[in-house]
Amino acid sequence: MSPSPSPAAGAPPRTDRRAVAVVVVVCFSSLCAALMQSLVIPIQSELPALLNTSASTASWVVTATLLGGGVAMPVTGRLADLYGKKPVLVVSAAVLVVGSLVCAVSDSVGPVLVGRVLQGVAMGYIPVAISMVREIAPPHLRNTAVAGVSATLGVGGALGLPLAAWIAQDFDWHMLFWVSVALAVVMTTLTATVVPHVRDAHPGRLDVVGAIGLAIGLVGVLVGVSKGNDWGWASAGTLGMIVGGVVVLLLWGWYELRHHDPLVDLRTTARRPVLLTNIAAVLIGFGMMAQSIVVPQLLEMPTATGYGLGQTILEAGLWMAPAGLMMMLFTPVSSRLLTRLGGRGTMAIGAGVLALGYVVAVFLMDAPWQLMLASCVASAGVGIGYAAMPTLILTNVPAAESAASVGLNSLMRSIGTTVAGAVMAIVLTSRTTVLAPGTPPIPTGGAFQLCFVIGAVAAAVGAAIVLCIPRQRGGQDEGPHLAAVPDADDEPALAR
Repeated sequence: MSPSPSPAAGAPPRTDRRAVAVVVVVCFSSLCAALMQSLVIPIQSELPALLNTSASTASWVVTATLLGGGVAMPVTGRLADLYGKKPVLVVSAAVLVVGSLVCAVSDSVGPVLVGRVLQGVAMGYIPVAISMVREIAPPHLRNTAVAGVSATLGVGGALGLPLAAWIAQDFDWHMLFWVSVALAVVMTTLTATVVPHVRDAHPGRLDVVGAIGLAIGLVGVLVGVSKGNDWGWASAGTLGMIVGGVVVLLLWGWYELRHHDPLVDLRTTARRPVLLTNIAAVLIGFGMMAQSIVVPQLLEMPTATGYGLGQTILEAGLWMAPAGLMMMLFTPVSSRLLTRLGGRGTMAIGAGVLALGYVVAVFLMDAPWQLMLASCVASAGVGIGYAAMPTLILTNVPAAESAASVGLNSLMRSIGTTVAGAVMAIVLTSRTTVLAPGTPPIPTGGAFQLCFVIGAVAAAVGAAIVLCIPRQRGGQDEGPHLAAVPDADDEPALAR
């Protein structure tokens, strides 16, 4: 019997092709979920009129998604560890369909807020996808897969701005949500049909009390921080939300340490590599959001100020778009760095490049292309750092806690972005000038430069913290994390 013909030179094994298809699907789906972060930013100033409500109430349309995502990420991660990752991915995608549809057919603020919360909950898809691709990807594709999915958290926010600005400029505002409905339907269908089942469920029960406690504590802190500049940092509302949230989180931590099957294993979280990675995640998330807030404002500032660049919302979004693409383009670079240096070295490099991007912005802010260059440098750093975070987490936690741990890490990034929004708002409103009598005050050029300096310092501190993570044996940050085993029913599918 003659031997079977060998595959064509350079052709990947069929199992590799199936794995690549799965990675592409979860990358696309994670990107769709991440787009929800910036979906309504271009129409934020018009929301009070569009929804027939006050400006303070309309601002919750942006905040609602932040809150939904913050609560969902660790909870969906735990559900994935208990019941399997694919079911949670499919449900998260379906939640995005429902949330987008509710917003698309609504004209009042109440239903839109409900829909935006659901869109935020759907962002729980991303940390589960990160932990899943590490388990199903072949070893030589693993770092690339993790880097690609992890980068979508930044890419979605950056690319969502010009896309949403274009749609809002040329179509009715409801079209923003009809587009997200279409994306969510494709996301749900692909996840249900392409992503394989794996035997990755672990024994245990969902800690419902812990989930409720975490939700209450996080909502209190995040609302207080995100609304502090509007309500006043010394107001009873701001202090009550922040202090109350912190107290609830402390009680939650006390409860979790005594629970036999906690939502988040705080003992695992307190391990030095995991703890330092999560602290650095806050600082890198801060750095990512700082440029997303400051650069568009500087681009749209009137040229009469002497430092503003006079761009429209759409033009500003287009100048920011290359930065989002830079994060994705650096996926293979991140993969090579992870292979050669491990998570610790890669994450430190990413934070350092992010800091460099802000230094460039301090000195190059006189033309749109200069800010685009600075944003691209900073975004390259974000892409590298975001790729390394889940690798450091997954190699230092038990397999049974992988998705929950990545979810908590994603939450840390979200906290960083929330704090960045508050800090940038304080800086930009505390250093102002009046362009003409009777006009509202606007930030000075020095305020923008100070924001860039703060971003650089945050990223540099993040790099220093990462370098305090112990180096693993052999200089690599590989740990005992075990991959899940595909179900017998899926093994033929993976091989086809």
